[in-house]
Amino acid sequence: MTPAPPIDAHVRLDTHPTHPSAVIAVLTGSQAHITHTGLEAAGWTVVAENVLVLVRIDHEEPYWAKDAATHLAAEGTTVEITPRLQEAMDEEWTWASYPMPWCTRSEIREVSNEAQKIHDDIRHGQLLIHAHAHDGHTTVAVGTYLGRNGKSVYLHGEDHLRQIADTFDSPAQALVAFEKVHAADMRPGPAPLTDTERAAAEARTPLALTGANPEPARPEPETVPAYAADAGDHDALLDAFLDTHGEWEKWRTWSDHTTHVIHEDQTLRIERVHEAGPRDTAWTVAAYETPVSERMWHLAATGATPAPVLQTLLTHLADGDGSEIAFGSPITDKTVTTATKPLTDAGWTHTVDGRWIRWTNSSEDAGVQFDAFAAQNPDSPLDTWTVWAGPDVNNATWAIRASVYSPAALLADLAEELAHGSGTRKTNRHQAVRKTSRVTTSPQPPAPPPTPSIGLPR
Repeated sequence: MTPAPPIDAHVRLDTHPTHPSAVIAVLTGSQAHITHTGLEAAGWTVVAENVLVLVRIDHEEPYWAKDAATHLAAEGTTVEITPRLQEAMDEEWTWASYPMPWCTRSEIREVSNEAQKIHDDIRHGQLLIHAHAHDGHTTVAVGTYLGRNGKSVYLHGEDHLRQIADTFDSPAQALVAFEKVHAADMRPGPAPLTDTERAAAEARTPLALTGANPEPARPEPETVPAYAADAGDHDALLDAFLDTHGEWEKWRTWSDHTTHVIHEDQTLRIERVHEAGPRDTAWTVAAYETPVSERMWHLAATGATPAPVLQTLLTHLADGDGSEIAFGSPITDKTVTTATKPLTDAGWTHTVDGRWIRWTNSSEDAGVQFDAFAAQNPDSPLDTWTVWAGPDVNNATWAIRASVYSPAALLADLAEELAHGSGTRKTNRHQAVRKTSRVTTSPQPPAPPPTPSIGLPR
């Protein structure tokens, strides 16, 4: 097939600024209207002048944006794809706990594309929903396609799993059959929007594009101890970890806010919550003796955990097997000594305060805490280990909290990073003064310890 002659139209494809998987197309050129028409016909929505968005309920926007780019280029449009969108286009992922595990990746995409068509038909008013119900597992509905020879359909499922389960010759037939099965739970009209549908609707709202204002001068980063370094880009660290360790596989959950990463033997699992706050749990690591056994140990890291410390954690997970201790064995003095040896060697202050044993640096803004009571009560939700930095352990800027059977070697690696590691921090003098003043005059209340949960089947 001979490519079409080029036209004066340029499209720049990029990821959406707020929606995790949506794609933005920015059009320029005297013949941009030609490309504009083609994108609208393919399901893209206008959100600003010469700006369109592709947003789907199956999170397959990068795949279909790549398909659109191929067709646009063949028709003569100049297509530019940003590196971050290209990375999303090249990414291979699969749904965690997909209910149709016999499907191949292409078959899963076919199922979700049919669900997308149903969603679009409802959204555009081409499929009128008469009633809905919940069958105990998912949402079901009955509706009719408008227009001549429109068929009535029974719908089963939500979002990318919605399917046409049955068809009828008339709305009356469909409603009678639906009411016969779901009379007790039947409600008129369409079901309330799911979280996915609501997020998609928000991504299709008009987009306010800001002008190209010059960015303020960025302060030069300073070299600081690892515990005082910036958090950096946690998602980039995870991506780099996956790129270099093929034995770990990324799983997408029903929500784009969370990613699961699982070792090939399924005994080590990572949960990454992308939009966690600085003091909220952003990472949870869990280890199991077998893929179906009870959890042996776990630890949780907050969103402000410095990049060098998090990198140390990921490096240990890549090198270790997560089962470096005998599950259920008592915590001994040797275990504690091994875990904290780097701090002792570095001269950190060792204190005992009742049930708590602490190691702190000379400036008392970083440390490790061991809870002897929690160590003797493995079933307790209390944290046995807390690695922290900030004003004090109860007002930590960031923290890693670990359970009783967490490997001493892992804790020792983290302690080594605290004692001798370094990183960078971008700040300025005025920010530092304000922060110090706030901490000195009005300390923040202690944050309640989170209860980590890996959120995966045991």
